Amino acid sequence: MAREMVVVLDFGGQYKQLIARRVRECNVYCEIHPYNIGLDKLREMNPKGIILTGGPNSVYGENAVLCEKELYELGVPVMGICYGAQLTAFLNGGEVKTAPVSEYGKTETNLDTSSELFADCKSVVTTWMSHTDYIAKAPEGFKITATTSNCPVAAMENADRKIYAVQFHPEVMHTECGTQMLKNFVMNVCGCAGDWKMADFVERSIAEIREKVGNGRALCALSGGVDSSVAAVLMSKAIGKQLTCVFVDHGLLRKNEGDEVEAVFGPNGAYDLNFIRVNAQDRFYEALKGVEEPEKKRKIIGEMFIRVFEEEAKKIGAVDFLVQGTIYPDVVESGIGESAVIKSHHNVGGLPDYVDFKEIIEPLRMLFKDEVRASGLELGIPEHLVFRQPFPGPGLGIRIIGEVTAEKVRIVQDADAIYREEIGKAAAAYKDEHGVNPEWLPAQYFAALTNMRSVGVMGDFRTYDYAVALRAVNTSDFMTADATNIPWDILQTVMNRIINEVKGVNRVMYDLTSKPPGTIELE
Repeated sequence: MAREMVVVLDFGGQYKQLIARRVRECNVYCEIHPYNIGLDKLREMNPKGIILTGGPNSVYGENAVLCEKELYELGVPVMGICYGAQLTAFLNGGEVKTAPVSEYGKTETNLDTSSELFADCKSVVTTWMSHTDYIAKAPEGFKITATTSNCPVAAMENADRKIYAVQFHPEVMHTECGTQMLKNFVMNVCGCAGDWKMADFVERSIAEIREKVGNGRALCALSGGVDSSVAAVLMSKAIGKQLTCVFVDHGLLRKNEGDEVEAVFGPNGAYDLNFIRVNAQDRFYEALKGVEEPEKKRKIIGEMFIRVFEEEAKKIGAVDFLVQGTIYPDVVESGIGESAVIKSHHNVGGLPDYVDFKEIIEPLRMLFKDEVRASGLELGIPEHLVFRQPFPGPGLGIRIIGEVTAEKVRIVQDADAIYREEIGKAAAAYKDEHGVNPEWLPAQYFAALTNMRSVGVMGDFRTYDYAVALRAVNTSDFMTADATNIPWDILQTVMNRIINEVKGVNRVMYDLTSKPPGTIELE
């Protein structure tokens, strides 16, 4: 695919996804690759710019992760962030030492606004710091462009060589003007045109899929969620009746969702798809019996999906390709190169070693969630489907802490249905009165079942039942998220209904954790 690209080299930084997301916000395509990808591969990719992420190591330590010094001689603009900044100093002859005073969190930072990197920024801003080492001396030929009270080189640059480095994290929302800094690098320093659009992505993807599949046949793993729905419609546009969509009802869906998916995509739905529904609830429950560890649950669910798809493919006959709605956060969180695995997504790290298909096609693999939605709109999918609540492939299997049983599934289904109903009612009432959605309306919200049981009193009797956790977050890209401040009276109504209507629950809690440090799902 001919397009301009910025490459993010990952040194183990926790914010690498955010860096890539911020670059994409400039309408510039961006990919994350391991730090040791190699110069030949980089030259082949022909990037317009390279960004080096943060990381947990010391550049002078035994466990240092280093790129080749020749990276800075490729003639491609380079920007180092945090560890990437220290690495830039270290490899170019500067000094990196343990800081006398570590800096964490919001830090007042003085900027030299004559730097192209800080164009249109204030001279004093708040930045987000997270480091115990610091650049003690900038390399020869580098100009110091930012300082703090404890950090003599908070940013530096060699403008002639187009090498830039910042000790802070411009990608996080806590850094004032951070997005502008990254935009300055991508657009002004790298000279990107910013012409990567979803319409182009859809058109090119359809052409590429047709070429890849040829006269073959494909089976699409359709869950009914946003990602797999967009993947299914994209594939259908490309290869028509050569595609068969298989919907596996694994018994871990939201209440009544199996029937709702069939109503949309089945024989009487809006799309002319070859559609097969497989009811495999008992099979999944049996496979998950006694399993409590989250990663193991994910891998079991991933393998069970694949085996069911293989069986259905044999019934169809001569199916060459398996299609999945994998998106970029799934890929990144499942581990890139030597990066830490946050969680194995059932369709990435959760896949078994052997898959009985010629090839797996993941047409959305390089898109973030909001980009998937934009693609869906380009494909003509109605807004109410494109902007529906996200739902993970492993379903309630990762919204039930500990062992999954049919009884626990029933509890969380009922609690979740009440929660979604009350949020929907309150939001609709607000919109009827004010003409707009309320500011508190979350991007995603659901009920989960904790593995905690506690003592309660109901009807003068002692109870010992489960605690339900309510989760609601605001996010655009699902890489970062903040807990939503839902009005107290709505939460009280939800709590009362769950306690009174859902057998087996005597306590309801609200999860205030942001992402990071948490994830949106509980497991």
